[in-house]
Amino acid sequence: MGAPRHPLHPALVHFPVACWSLATIADLASPWLGRPAWWLAGVLLAIGTIAALAAMGAGLFEFARIAGDSPALAVARRHMLLAMAAWVFYAASLLLRLEGMDLVAPAWPALATSVAGFLCLAAAGWLGGKLVYRYGVGGSRETSG
Repeated sequence: MGAPRHPLHPALVHFPVACWSLATIADLASPWLGRPAWWLAGVLLAIGTIAALAAMGAGLFEFARIAGDSPALAVARRHMLLAMAAWVFYAASLLLRLEGMDLVAPAWPALATSVAGFLCLAAAGWLGGKLVYRYGVGGSRETSG
């Protein structure tokens, strides 16, 4: 076995997780705080959605390294599907609030997709922790079982 490696995926996921979580909080506060919170959520959604592309690319690399007979593979598939669902919900929330390049006033469909994205993100994060701490995926331990 070679030197321990440090995977890129866990380092990259912090950006979309933070941006999307804060965007959901700003979205939920926007009925009371108005346009500034709604605008902030839109900016955070855009940053998170772009940053997530890099995190998902690195995650695919980690996914490919899991042995085909590993019990971690089923968990990794669920993690990946939930992360992709979160991306779709957050991208939809961003698109729903755009009118040209101007952010429009709060709309319930955009808020609902933001909350749905957060629920998927939380579940994906829990499964990601399970992959790392139970199965050692992404670390220097073998991921075959």
